[in-house]
Amino acid sequence: MELHTLKATPGSRKAKHRVGRGHAAGKGKQAGRGQSGQTKRSTVRLGFEGGQLPLFRRIPKRGFNNVNHVEYQTVNLVDLENKYSTGEVVSYETLLAKGLIKRNLPVKILAKGTLTKKLTIEIPTLSQSAKTAIEKVGGTIIEVK
Repeated sequence: MELHTLKATPGSRKAKHRVGRGHAAGKGKQAGRGQSGQTKRSTVRLGFEGGQLPLFRRIPKRGFNNVNHVEYQTVNLVDLENKYSTGEVVSYETLLAKGLIKRNLPVKILAKGTLTKKLTIEIPTLSQSAKTAIEKVGGTIIEVK
């Protein structure tokens, strides 16, 4: 087998349908565009309603996008309880290594569940209730920027 002897498998290559080439061709006369009108002669942009005020302009605007919004990946105390052993350090790198976070976004620890192990937390954002729960069991929180 050589490169110049290769052929496509029969039926794998389909010819382009040539429109407007007579009745016998299958798409003759109106070429699949229907009868007279604007859409037969040219195309119309998405959302165009023939001069009527389009739906997207009839519906009122609502809300706004906050430019200062920060999206956090959340880790709960129950996750720390299951994945970490006593005395371990909880940091961005260890959370990533243990599969608790996936994306490159800031992390926030929330207080869902209970914690019984002393852990060292090196995550900059924690909920107030998570902070008290960690300190209650004797864990330490190291402030990280």
